[in-house]
Amino acid sequence: MNLGTVIRKCRRERKLTLKVVAERASISEGFLSQVENDVSSPSVDTLIRICNAIGVNAGDLISQVSKQTKVVLIRKSEWDEIDLSHTGFVTRRFFSPDDRTVIDSSILVVDPGKSIPVRKNIKNAQEVLCVLKGSIELMLSEETYTLVEGDCVHFLSNPDSQKITNDSTATSFVLWVGTL
Repeated sequence: MNLGTVIRKCRRERKLTLKVVAERASISEGFLSQVENDVSSPSVDTLIRICNAIGVNAGDLISQVSKQTKVVLIRKSEWDEIDLSHTGFVTRRFFSPDDRTVIDSSILVVDPGKSIPVRKNIKNAQEVLCVLKGSIELMLSEETYTLVEGDCVHFLSNPDSQKITNDSTATSFVLWVGTL
């Protein structure tokens, strides 16, 4: 987690709005938003004011940032440990939502005949799929692309007309990476 992500998480846990924290910290709401999105870094004095406004100790917050997970490894041997639910697919994320700021990534496990739902509320995003095992079909608008083991594709997201389906007879494993 980055500093901004931890600040946002603490603020939301306490059910505080950007406006309330910004007023308490004597900073603009826009600047606080930039800090939470890791666009701007606060000075030490401003960080302390933000932490006081939220009700957290600045030292504890910095300690939390320094203890973050920096590497998540999913070994191929772990693929067999995945229980597929009634939906027929599982998404094995590398990082939790709070740790994702620019890109998202996961291993998609898709049973035969099943599809992965499209990400919601995504605009101007890009995605990469790399088939690790099995095969999938990627539908983008009017085009359908069949990808087999080793194939990769990079495309602009189109939530209105996009679908990833496993039309094969075996479970497929796909590395997926997408911008937020």
